Amino acid sequence: MIKTLAVVGATGAVGRIVLEELEASPLQFEQLRLIASPRSAGQTITFRGKNSTVQPLEPAAFEGVEVVIASTPDDVAGECVPWAVERGAVVIDESAFWRMMPDVPLVVPEVNAEALSQHRGIIASPNCSTTQMVLVLKPLLDRFGLKQVIVSTYQAVSGAGLAAQQELAEATRASLENQSRSPQIFPHSIGFNVIPQIGGPREHGFTSEESKMVHETRKILGQPQLSVIPTCVRVPVMIGHSESIYIESERPMTLETARAALAEAAGLTLVDDLAAGHYPMPITAAGSSSTFVGRLRWDPAHPCGLSLWCVSDNLRKGAASNAVQIAEHLDQHPRLLIVS
Repeated sequence: MIKTLAVVGATGAVGRIVLEELEASPLQFEQLRLIASPRSAGQTITFRGKNSTVQPLEPAAFEGVEVVIASTPDDVAGECVPWAVERGAVVIDESAFWRMMPDVPLVVPEVNAEALSQHRGIIASPNCSTTQMVLVLKPLLDRFGLKQVIVSTYQAVSGAGLAAQQELAEATRASLENQSRSPQIFPHSIGFNVIPQIGGPREHGFTSEESKMVHETRKILGQPQLSVIPTCVRVPVMIGHSESIYIESERPMTLETARAALAEAAGLTLVDDLAAGHYPMPITAAGSSSTFVGRLRWDPAHPCGLSLWCVSDNLRKGAASNAVQIAEHLDQHPRLLIVS
């Protein structure tokens, strides 16, 4: 059993869902420590029937902590994660700061739990859009191999935080009332709009979000040369990222063999009955920790081509749930709690 578990960013959108996931988790620990920015310190949060006071984020907050789940901005993670590791804690970090560091495993437990044995105190949880995609790609990689992945994302505003959700509500209201409203979070109005930019410019015309999907997918799957071509788009949806994915495999597959591989995969729920109108949608995926896959289409002109659609709650499996699952895995394998 973990002695002391700390949640950093406990009062934030993802941090609160981490606590919800921990409430429902079989994970047991003797003490929970809640940590947040100084402006949130002093708040009281009820967890498993007990009130806990939020402590300010500072080095001393990590004394005696065994496992940390951290949900903070990248710059904060770069500063505070070493504080915890120096004091003997294993940190599960949800920011982008540590993900591509060579000695930091980037983990989705259903896909590459074996990578956890390589940690040196820090374990990174991937970007939300990457997480749901690798859950879909892994069973197809294992059975058919992968040559190329072309993905277009339809990403909910909650991926940009609570203020972004408020901006969607206000922008929608302004549009309905025929009023103008200057965007604050997004580069353009998100009300009744689709914005084909998430993050800043990167090499070859990609955005930072698209670059994350390329490099994180390769690292998680252990396929450094895999061709991944993403287009990341922000859509006026509150919760739930959707992805349209075209996959070219190395070995031929049929619709039936691909469907069987996905149906058997951990972490996936197959919802694929077009005639009955059953397929994944953000409105039905919200609140679930599963990733939903459907709209499977085999390419009749290419024996190795498959198109599909997947949806996941970006705040849960895309963030909080994945971190909690990693903590559960650490608890089940106590030797992983030792920082080498």
